[in-house]
Amino acid sequence: MTSICFNRLGRAVVLLTALLEFSVAAQAESLSAIFTNFAPAARPAIPRRASIIFIQCDGLGYGDLSCYGQTKFQTPNLDRLAAEGIRFTNYFAAAAASSPARAALLLGKDAGHLNQRADADVPLAADDITVAQILKNSGYRTGLIGAWNLGDENSTGAPWKKGFDEFAGYLNAADAENYYADYMFRYAPGGHLNPANNQREDYLGREMLYPNTGGNRGTYIPDLLTKAALNFVKINQPDKFNQFRPFFLLLNYNIPHAGKTLQVPTDAPFSEEPWPQPEKNKAAIIARLDGYVGQLLDQLQTLGLTNNVAFFFTSDTTPKKSAAVDPDFFHSNISTNDLRVPMIVRWPGKIPAGRVSGCKWSPRDFLPTAAEIAFVNPLPVSDGISLLPVLLGQPGTTTNVVPDRMNINF
Repeated sequence: MTSICFNRLGRAVVLLTALLEFSVAAQAESLSAIFTNFAPAARPAIPRRASIIFIQCDGLGYGDLSCYGQTKFQTPNLDRLAAEGIRFTNYFAAAAASSPARAALLLGKDAGHLNQRADADVPLAADDITVAQILKNSGYRTGLIGAWNLGDENSTGAPWKKGFDEFAGYLNAADAENYYADYMFRYAPGGHLNPANNQREDYLGREMLYPNTGGNRGTYIPDLLTKAALNFVKINQPDKFNQFRPFFLLLNYNIPHAGKTLQVPTDAPFSEEPWPQPEKNKAAIIARLDGYVGQLLDQLQTLGLTNNVAFFFTSDTTPKKSAAVDPDFFHSNISTNDLRVPMIVRWPGKIPAGRVSGCKWSPRDFLPTAAEIAFVNPLPVSDGISLLPVLLGQPGTTTNVVPDRMNINF
């Protein structure tokens, strides 16, 4: 099976004080430990293995970024990401719905080989092996932030049963729809103080977000998830205190997904544009997303990790027309039935800057790619093939044409 366009197949206790600002100090204590490592067990790690950050948003269109042709507004941080790495023009979502699309990424499978359905959050099975499990078993510290949709706490698909050391976010799609929710689910080994028995536990269920109780809108959930991601990277940076252990962070934003309404704190900087209000809101959310990427890039630079992090950015699904927005307004889609979405990969020192590739690939190829980045040998079985040779621009690869890939299944 040919899956890519080339000729031959080949991270001491630290407390987080910046995550949330609560009005009541006692309430803050239980959440202040979010993404805190309580003496994680030492595990041999291979020095200089790259950490991996994979960001996937929800419903971002191919034409929604200025580096992909958007002209009505700019996305400077994502443009920077593309300028410093490789921008793919033929990366396709695995499915039209988030649950199967995310499962395909995690399991390295075609949508047709999955149990997940478009109309329900179907848990991952007990025997499903995820990219997080593979990386964790090879010595990576693994974190999941954001929307999951692949199994609740009592199912075989709970994130901590699928390779994630730490989790902060929402277990199902209904919970993730509210960008001002007054709770969040969080799993962190030893990171929760149970007031009933004064014992530290891994998981207590919902953590209250008091700035959002009573209908208040004190904390915008995507902002919160970004803070958690910044903290995860800072705490788990590969250094001598962490035995130079690399990390894998999967950051699942549920934006700019358009449900019945588009929830955003402000439509700035587009308040004065002569656009319909929903489109102002969508542009503002995309600008906010662009800012999140900028914060993460700045964090990596501050920590001196720029050259040793493989940074992936994409969308799990394409935009959909709803009462909130019309994808045609910003020319989000290439065509009505096109599942093409943005994919940008940056790894300074490894991926030559400023490249554009027409290589045709999909989420199923990420698992073997991540495994090869992590020096996992042999590569795990999947429906995909490692894209690492293409990313590195190795001799014998072709990065500017669409390959003959007749067996691609979406």
